[in-house]
Amino acid sequence: MPNKELFSDLLRQADIEINGDRPWDITINDERLFDDILARGTIAFGEGYMDNLWDCQRIDILISKLLRANIEEKLSNTEKFKLAAKIGVSKLKNFINNQSVSRVKEDVPFHYDIGNDLYTNMLDKRMVYTCGYWKDAANLNEAQENKLDLICRKLDLQPGMRLLDIGCGWSSFMNYAAEKYGVICDGLTLSKEQMKLGQQLADEKGLPVTIILQDYREYQPKEQYDRVVSIGMIEHVGPDNYDEFFQCADRFLKDDGIFVLHTIGSPISVNHTDPWINKYIFPNGVVPSVAQLSQAIEGKMNIEDIHNFGPDYDLTLMAWCENFEKNWYKISEQYSERFHRMWRYYLLSCAGAFRSRDLNLIQLSLTKNGRELPLTVRAA
Repeated sequence: MPNKELFSDLLRQADIEINGDRPWDITINDERLFDDILARGTIAFGEGYMDNLWDCQRIDILISKLLRANIEEKLSNTEKFKLAAKIGVSKLKNFINNQSVSRVKEDVPFHYDIGNDLYTNMLDKRMVYTCGYWKDAANLNEAQENKLDLICRKLDLQPGMRLLDIGCGWSSFMNYAAEKYGVICDGLTLSKEQMKLGQQLADEKGLPVTIILQDYREYQPKEQYDRVVSIGMIEHVGPDNYDEFFQCADRFLKDDGIFVLHTIGSPISVNHTDPWINKYIFPNGVVPSVAQLSQAIEGKMNIEDIHNFGPDYDLTLMAWCENFEKNWYKISEQYSERFHRMWRYYLLSCAGAFRSRDLNLIQLSLTKNGRELPLTVRAA
């Protein structure tokens, strides 16, 4: 099969063998996979795993090797042309705002409302669905506690302060900040399931936490907040809306306030995401680059500190996958085996992307333009 030979040659450049015996080698169960990938690209690769057309013991290593090899750069111009012609590459620009208010109200529940039981069996005890901070941490619970406290210290939280969390999830950060630092918290989400469980968790502890089911662009607070935070939410905002996002953050924040933004970061500026991720995991999500964020921030806020701990997301994703596999028997009746393989592929392929440094994890500490630098703003 000519297409099998083509892929065999490409994979060999990344130290990957077809039907090899190493953990990262790929086992082909159905050779129709090769034609499908040439016809539909990366989406066919992910779907191929979901449909059991191929297997691999260590998907995380496989993806990391593929990304590190940067195979495209090793191809001659003739080979690139032939491969692009087979795949049917299109460079047409998409002029639609894929993160409009109406669109995100559909896209966010697509991922976050698939079942709280899935996330409670995968995440740490505080239900944190963002990168942990593994410095001095021995396990996932400690890594997430470290991350929550890191952000609290960057915000310089003081008892009685009012804080807004844009994209609050299951209220994990707000609950921690209210419990440990005595602040009063409001949070925005578009997920009804997150709101339901997050508010329940806060109320059980009697914490001053309120979750609001509303898009940040529609939110009109009665007064400004001492602190604003957004943790793992701007990936749903999209490049067309970065400017408005920071305008809103500026409007929400008091003049002497601090805003901490936590986001996955791309080393290059893009306005799209991987087709498989877009279809199955995060519809219309886009990972921002520092350049894109800086341009949107310009004229509104000062970047006081930037902190990259991307490799920690590799560890976090691997810990999530371990929990997911360990607890699958508890939820398997509610989800199909195809979903099981899809979720495994999602977690492990993302771990490989962070391991290869194809993705980063960025925290930005921001203050309003023209204001004195708070003495407490520092790299923690």
